[in-house]
Amino acid sequence: MTKALFIIDVQNDFTEGGALGVDGGAAVAAHLTTFLDRAADTYSLVIASRDWHNAAGDNGGHFAPVGEEPDFLDTWPPHCVAGTPGAEYHPSLDQSRITMHVKKGQGEPAYSIFDGHVDGGASDGATVTEVLEEHGVTEIDVAGIATDYCVRASVLDAVDHGRHVRVFTDLIAGVARETSDAAIAEMGHAGAVLVSSDGD
Repeated sequence: MTKALFIIDVQNDFTEGGALGVDGGAAVAAHLTTFLDRAADTYSLVIASRDWHNAAGDNGGHFAPVGEEPDFLDTWPPHCVAGTPGAEYHPSLDQSRITMHVKKGQGEPAYSIFDGHVDGGASDGATVTEVLEEHGVTEIDVAGIATDYCVRASVLDAVDHGRHVRVFTDLIAGVARETSDAAIAEMGHAGAVLVSSDGD
């Protein structure tokens, strides 16, 4: 069986001090690096996604219109704008272990890693689905930010694509406790296995 690790949106704008900072986001970045130091070789692919929104326009309604307050459900303040520091990986995340980078949300709302395309390398422009098929990936572990949005969407899509999915509950951070708890329950109900990363 071929296994992949999804690292979802561990970016400056989603960690403390960012445009949509999540409490515990920086710790996720640091703990992921520690995890990768001991476990990266167990994965055929380590795929990291990033929101990568256009500076101009509202990205398909994802950014709240100028002068209006975002509802923080469907509309958001500008974040992870392409080429800005907020869109970069958090500095505590060791990028050397990442084998494939995915950008999503270029001009449109995008939560799941499956909404993006590979950036660079031999698979440049490919969808995540195409990459998983090409490499025969049957098992996916998931970590990252935010539990109640992009992690949730990515996990549910991975399950829908017929993969055996595990969520590392100690390597995720959410926007709010209530919605994160609901997302974890939903992911488990959908068939994802909820485990700690130190259980390997």
